[in-house]
Amino acid sequence: YLDALSAALFAGRLASGPGTRHVAEVVRRQPPPSTPRKVDALLEALAVLFTDGYAPAAPMSHRAVEAFAGGELSLDEALRFSWLAAATAASLWDDGCWDVLTRRHLETVRRTGALSALPLALHTRVVVQLFTGDLGTAVALVEETRSVTDATGSTLAPYGEVGLLALRGHEEQAEPLIQACLEDVVARGEGVGVNMAQWARAVLCNGLGRYGDAVVAAQEASTDPCELGPPKWALAELVEAGVRSAQPRTAQAALEQLSEMTRASGTDWALGVEASRRALLRDDAAAEALHREAIERLGRTRVRVELARAQLLYGEWLRR
Repeated sequence: YLDALSAALFAGRLASGPGTRHVAEVVRRQPPPSTPRKVDALLEALAVLFTDGYAPAAPMSHRAVEAFAGGELSLDEALRFSWLAAATAASLWDDGCWDVLTRRHLETVRRTGALSALPLALHTRVVVQLFTGDLGTAVALVEETRSVTDATGSTLAPYGEVGLLALRGHEEQAEPLIQACLEDVVARGEGVGVNMAQWARAVLCNGLGRYGDAVVAAQEASTDPCELGPPKWALAELVEAGVRSAQPRTAQAALEQLSEMTRASGTDWALGVEASRRALLRDDAAAEALHREAIERLGRTRVRVELARAQLLYGEWLRR
């Protein structure tokens, strides 16, 4: 069932057959195992996520992610499912477990020589480094990914490189790669790639001041916010893009969706992002308190890029 759910997650909106909700409904109808394992807890959390929604799934998702991050994993668990636990951690804005799980996954793949799993392990680790601000390591991992892709013939889209170029604002390189990535993943029915590529485009456009384009990309990336990873980050991009493109209703609607999940998550990363974006929609004394809350909360996390962003937004507010 977890393999089926993983496949459905990759297909996402482009699934030609049963999607994540269908698989999740089947899982919910099965009797619980007599001796639950880590993978059973993760499966249950994801099944609840795609049937009942983010808030009901959040507590059990936290427990499942913490079990994967804090306990010993069998080789099968580490190679087959730790990436899924890591994606769940990213969706919870749990930067600590996300960091641990992606690092351990990559280490296990390298140690065991599982070359077919290496591209995915590298790409997911690159994205962590983007959020933590370690761009030097991200560059090295992207270069390694290119070599591995050439050696293995992997068809996995260059998610890590797309995110890196977008974050660095390299428009001339990023735009063609994002477009090529979109065409590739659509042709292969890989809906998760649409989310990643459109989130990267939203980051790129917000960074370059192309706020109208950022709105379009972020809306496309956040079509289904329950999907793992980028759709949630895209909502944060959509709030800023909506504010800066004079589309306050769009920004407010995105904030409402975002806050439902960040409050259910409860992490400093989640609540810091919410406070930072909520401040953009306020022009009274409450805005300063929200900016300060965002900086304080994000300062306790590993997500240094988001912290720097919150500081910049606060600086803009002070200069008004």
